[in-house]
Amino acid sequence: MRQAKHPPKHRNPRPEPALTSALRRSVTYSGVAVAATGLAVTGGIAMHDQAPADTASADTASATIAAAQAERVGARMSADLKDRQRETSRSERRASREKKQQARSKESDGRANRVEALAEQDPRDIARRLMGEYGMSESEFGCLDQLWISESDWDPTADNPTSTAYGIPQALTGGTHDNLPADYMTNPVSQIRWGLWYIENSYGSACSAWEFKQANDWY
Repeated sequence: MRQAKHPPKHRNPRPEPALTSALRRSVTYSGVAVAATGLAVTGGIAMHDQAPADTASADTASATIAAAQAERVGARMSADLKDRQRETSRSERRASREKKQQARSKESDGRANRVEALAEQDPRDIARRLMGEYGMSESEFGCLDQLWISESDWDPTADNPTSTAYGIPQALTGGTHDNLPADYMTNPVSQIRWGLWYIENSYGSACSAWEFKQANDWY
C-alpha cells in the first residue's frame, strides 16, 4: 500500500516533545508573572504618585485647623486678660474711692473736733485766733472788741428785739443775710467767722468797721 504524502485532517497531530512543551509553559508563566509584576509596579507607581498630593492636602487642612484653634485660644486668652484688667482697674478705683472717703471722714471728724474744742473757748480768744484768716492782724483786736461789745457784748445768743439781728456780730437773720452758716444760730465759732468775713468784705479791717459804727450807729 502506497504511503500518503499528506495525512488526513482528522488525524491527530504528532505529540510535541516534552522539552518543547515545558519551555513554552515556562515562557507563558514568565510572561504572566511579568505582566502581573508590571501591574503591581504600575499600581505602586500610581499609588506613590498619588500619596504626596493626598498628604500635602491633609497637611494643609491640619495646618488650617491648628491655626483656627490657635486663633480661638488666643482670642479667649486676650478676652480673659482684658476681663482681669478691667476687674483690677475697678478694684483699684474702688479702693481709691474708699481711701478718699476715709480720708474725708477723718478730716471731717478732725475738723468737727477742732471746731467743737474751739467753741468751748472764750469768744474773744476764738476771734483772736481767726482774725489772721481774714486779713486782719491781732493788733486790730481792740477795734473788733469795741465793735462787738457795742453790738452784743460778745453774747452768742444776743437777740435784737427791734430787728432780726442775732448773735455776736448781730447778723440779720430771716433771709436778709442769705449766706449765714447752717449752724449760725447755735455755734459761736460760725458767728465769729461770718462776722470777720463780713468786716473784711465790707470795710477791709476791724478798725474801719468800728469807725463807721461810731459815725453811723450801725455797720
